[in-house]
Amino acid sequence: MGQPLEGELSRTGELVAEAWDGDVLAGVGVDVAAVLRDGALDLPGGDSGIVGLRGIDVTSMCPHHLMPSHGRATVAYRPGALGAGLGRIAQAVHMSARRLVLQETLGLDIAGAVIDGLGAHGALCRLELVHTCLVARGERQLRSVCDTVAFVGSFAAGAADRAAALAWLGTGSSSPGDVGHTDPASRA
Repeated sequence: MGQPLEGELSRTGELVAEAWDGDVLAGVGVDVAAVLRDGALDLPGGDSGIVGLRGIDVTSMCPHHLMPSHGRATVAYRPGALGAGLGRIAQAVHMSARRLVLQETLGLDIAGAVIDGLGAHGALCRLELVHTCLVARGERQLRSVCDTVAFVGSFAAGAADRAAALAWLGTGSSSPGDVGHTDPASRA
């Protein structure tokens, strides 16, 4: 970039490499489903409706411009025999986001890990993120928020479960930023 590597910039390369290796990409290679499964709790009594956690702080790194996005995640699921501790859900979001990943893929990864790790019937992940590549460069949209919702399992395929999930989210009959569905058979 033509900047002299002296003074304030003398250790920049070392510090950037350390930050990326030790934090920004800390989720690479982590089996997020195993994180949830290892902290799973038995849920006696069968179906307990929808369980969810809102307002999870999340920071991710866009693979296009290598700039961060940050905001909130909501994770909800319809449990089978296992549930997750709330801290494990936040940890699953954190580890999933600590890689180079598009927001749409991140939501599907998190919801899929809930299905795979807990054997949940259905799961969703809503991400409301501010992308610094849209704020600090290009269009400079300071107040824009990208809002996506990923549905997997029965939330993607079952009309009743999807309606219940949308009601839980408070979005009515359609969902902002609906990024896709995954066949429940591929996640079971």
